[in-house]
Amino acid sequence: MAFDFKKEYKEFYMPKNKPEIVTVPKANYIAIRGQGDPNEEGGAYQQAIGVLYAVAYTLKMSYKTDYRIEGFYEYVVPPLEGFWWQEGIAGVDYSDKGAFHWISVIRLPDFVTAENFRWAVETASQKKKLDCSAAEFLTVDEGLCVQIMHLGAFDDEPATVAIMDRYIQENGYVNDLNDKRLHHEIYLSDARKVEPAKWKTVIRHPIRRL
Repeated sequence: MAFDFKKEYKEFYMPKNKPEIVTVPKANYIAIRGQGDPNEEGGAYQQAIGVLYAVAYTLKMSYKTDYRIEGFYEYVVPPLEGFWWQEGIAGVDYSDKGAFHWISVIRLPDFVTAENFRWAVETASQKKKLDCSAAEFLTVDEGLCVQIMHLGAFDDEPATVAIMDRYIQENGYVNDLNDKRLHHEIYLSDARKVEPAKWKTVIRHPIRRL
């Protein structure tokens, strides 16, 4: 049975649709940085997603090649995630998507090293005839956060974020969003196949005690 991050780490990938406090451990990711409207057809964000999955599946299928990764075990590619911010704005203004800065990521198993990652980027670039050079090996240590499962379209997220904000205020915390600790989303639905009303997205915000 292939290792599935969503099942093994349910507390981080499958929260309830009410706020909860979690301490998120350090993790490594395939990451691509960019800016602009994620809905732009053929835009930077959509191109980045293609590169992320090319590298992710090159690593996942490496056991079928001559390249050996020490400690490798079969696993399900984790869901797409994203860190988002806008200059001069606390939180997120969903009405101005063109102002988005983003780091789009896919989590890596702990056995994948920076050297393995470089191999995957080079291999994916050659085999897929795709420039994967923008991909980077990124380590994120999120620490103390509040998270919730958002059900519905992305544009409806402000109401869910408001619930999170009330919860942390009532429990002695404040948001700690800044240029290093960012609004984080984990996408559990395939937007191409599921109607927006049924999309499941984990929303996670960094917090600190008052």
